Amino acid sequence: MFQQITVNPACSRQALNVIKMKKTKILYWIFTSLFALLMLGSAIPDVFSAQIAVEGFAKIGLPAYLVPFVGIAKTLGVIAILVPGYPRLKEWAYAGLVFDLIGATYSIAASGQPAESWAFMVLPLALAFTSYYFYQRKLRLVGSKDSVANSVGSYPSLG
Repeated sequence: MFQQITVNPACSRQALNVIKMKKTKILYWIFTSLFALLMLGSAIPDVFSAQIAVEGFAKIGLPAYLVPFVGIAKTLGVIAILVPGYPRLKEWAYAGLVFDLIGATYSIAASGQPAESWAFMVLPLALAFTSYYFYQRKLRLVGSKDSVANSVGSYPSLG
């Protein structure tokens, strides 16, 4: 009446890995898209030296000529984290975007502005770290040959 089904442990492990990978990729793209959208939204006024961006820089004591430079750097960072592949470039892009956020938070706080002016920065920083966490998790699950962790050992030794 009932037939006993035997399950190959390797197949069930593989099925679990596929599910884990799908979940990781979905979470990665959700957090990365939100982070990229937020960073691009803050970069566009900078690229065009919009009055609001110039005034924001002036409030924290930074010169207006930095505005388009920071905007272009943020835009390039967003492109780098969205384009598939190029793991080393992604690492640098994440670092640059996080440095931008930390520097902006510090500058706003150090310029004497109230906490509500810089407390919002927790959100983009949280998105950055969550996106990066799932990026690294995705690389580990794939076992990618082009991941940064795997490519470090590929350089010839100097000693």
